[in-house]
Amino acid sequence: MTDMVSFLRQTWAGLRVLLVLTLVLGVVYPLAVTGVSQVALRWQANGSLVAADGSRVTSPSESVGSLLIGQQFEGAQWFHPRPSVAGDGYDTLASAGSNLGPLNPDLVVTIDRRRAAIAAAEDVDPALVPPDALTASASGLDPDISPAYARLQVARVARENGLSTADVQALVDQATVGRDLGVLGEPRVDVLRLNLVLRTMGS
Repeated sequence: MTDMVSFLRQTWAGLRVLLVLTLVLGVVYPLAVTGVSQVALRWQANGSLVAADGSRVTSPSESVGSLLIGQQFEGAQWFHPRPSVAGDGYDTLASAGSNLGPLNPDLVVTIDRRRAAIAAAEDVDPALVPPDALTASASGLDPDISPAYARLQVARVARENGLSTADVQALVDQATVGRDLGVLGEPRVDVLRLNLVLRTMGS
């Protein structure tokens, strides 16, 4: 009988701890973090969305995309992102990489095909096509490309939009972001931001 009472007492104590932690960590803490983020960093907390004119918006209905999630741009007049194998491409519900190893024959064939297609589209030597133009990111949602891949596209984008290559190259230079804190990551160019500015130049 004493053992049963002790067991029930310990069980009730454990349930009370579980209920308190569930309330604090599962309800109070998330609500507090959400509340603080909506006050202090509302734009970032709502997905870093931008409108067609490049301005910040918080409503998906007013946006043309997020600076955090890549998207496909069809047409030779736009800068193109790196490949994506997330669903049909940049599918946020199917975020994933190809998970193919560097010696996988399917990956080798895919890279060779992409290299040939990009070299033909940009009218350059296939050896000049940078790695991020050939491989998908681990998430399949990467919004950025390397400055090298952006520069590779300058001549085509300038020609298709009736702009000088110097102006488009200057646009790429202005859109290039350096390493975080000067040491983390690599320099990068956000394709959506780049194309939004390009849209205003060509209009």
